[in-house]
Amino acid sequence: MTRARTTLLLVGIVLITVNLRPAIVAVSPLLDGIREQTGMSGATAGLLTTLPVLCFGALAPLAPRLSRRLGPEAVVVAAMLLLLAGILVRLSSSLAVLFAGTVLIGGAIAVANVLLPSMIKRDLGHATGMAMGVYAMALSAGGALAAAITVPLQDGIGSGWRTTLALWALLAVPAVLAAGGWLLLRRRQGGGRRAAAADVRAARSRAAISLWRDPVAWQVTLFMGLQSLQFYAAAAWLPTIFADHGFSESRAGLMLALATIVGTLSSLVMPILAGRALDQRRLVVTTIALYALGTVGLLAAPTAAGPLWMALIGFAQGAGISLALTMIVLRSPDPEHAAALSGMAQTVGYLLAATGPFALGALHDASGGWTVPLLVLLVLLVPLLLSGLGAGRRRTVGTAPVAERVGAAAVSTT
Repeated sequence: MTRARTTLLLVGIVLITVNLRPAIVAVSPLLDGIREQTGMSGATAGLLTTLPVLCFGALAPLAPRLSRRLGPEAVVVAAMLLLLAGILVRLSSSLAVLFAGTVLIGGAIAVANVLLPSMIKRDLGHATGMAMGVYAMALSAGGALAAAITVPLQDGIGSGWRTTLALWALLAVPAVLAAGGWLLLRRRQGGGRRAAAADVRAARSRAAISLWRDPVAWQVTLFMGLQSLQFYAAAAWLPTIFADHGFSESRAGLMLALATIVGTLSSLVMPILAGRALDQRRLVVTTIALYALGTVGLLAAPTAAGPLWMALIGFAQGAGISLALTMIVLRSPDPEHAAALSGMAQTVGYLLAATGPFALGALHDASGGWTVPLLVLLVLLVPLLLSGLGAGRRRTVGTAPVAERVGAAAVSTT
């Protein structure tokens, strides 16, 4: 592959991936205003922030099926158009349309989440670490941008939260164009695509069946789900936690922005380190340790050293998501298995992650504070560590040791 084509694909990845978080993350800093204007309860607000993650899990299985029928590039183009539509319909004054637009956004992102890693493995397999680093960095950068400028944007234009959320459509337009460019680039290649597509369909079908009993696939899936739970719970409630400790709305939003900015840096570096390492277990341990330090600090002294705790948590968040995404690629022997593993990890993982924002809100309402919710997040770092140690070993799906396969089969029959 030429350097020019590699660069073009990387630019396309950035333009698409940077859109996979802002439409969701931008809701959190505006949540108090949304609740005030709409009369939402805490539980309903929790559902609004959780709904995209539920869509990630529920709709992720559709992505490989659509890809087999239409091709991944065409599906990603459709997903970006759906994302644009979902952002724009939130201009409506109807609360039902707000939730409907959120579902459209969640569905679009679910499809792109699944297909982009397998497309990277297929087209940029010679530079997996760098490509996944760019992908993860763009993912974090989009979230950081939304967290940092959403409230100042609302204040600057002097409009309500609906217009502020709709402005993110401006970022989605280049994503549609980039996805279309990727589609045209693939179609120009030509040559024997029908036979290749038949082989891909058969391989993906075999992979989708076998992975549900594969211990490596489950370890990757649990790591993906538990780190996503930590991320989305924090993204939904950290601004509120700081606001409850006396921070202004703008300053509380900046705390979340700090975490996502630091996470952007770690998400670029971590896949490169992971790609060079014999296995990723040391990187997993480092990530969990930083999560633990940041969470303990947030419990003990949230106002005294808030930026420090957010920097630690942000670094761990960026490292966690980029490690999870990179391990999907590294634990897969080919693009077909990568698509199947990505679909499985994001289906189960995001359904697990969807419990985070809602559960934290419910625990806060029940306990009257944030100590219990943060302690629960701290305890959940233990299974995150264990699954990460398993997923970090140098193996691929379908090639786990026989003893593990027998154990997995025994568990599945009990």
